[in-house]
Amino acid sequence: YESGRGVVKDVVKAAELYGKAADQGLATGQHKLGVMYESGRGVAKDVVKAAELYGKAADQGLATAQYKLGVMYQSGEGVVKDVVKAE
Repeated sequence: YESGRGVVKDVVKAAELYGKAADQGLATGQHKLGVMYESGRGVAKDVVKAAELYGKAADQGLATAQYKLGVMYQSGEGVVKDVVKAE
């Protein structure tokens, strides 16, 4: 639904489905939903929630979530700035 490939594009529906995956503990769902919260696509923008979701996915070893969380720690967006954690 996020890209509209094979279905009518619906970012709200995509966020809902990513949320279901995230609730089941799936790292990819947590990351994708985090991206949506960070950008405000399909959900109200909430960088704190995005950081929380990236953290859950990062804890499971998802490299893209680890990177996104590191960037947030570097900039202080959604989390308290911490250059040590950013590394």
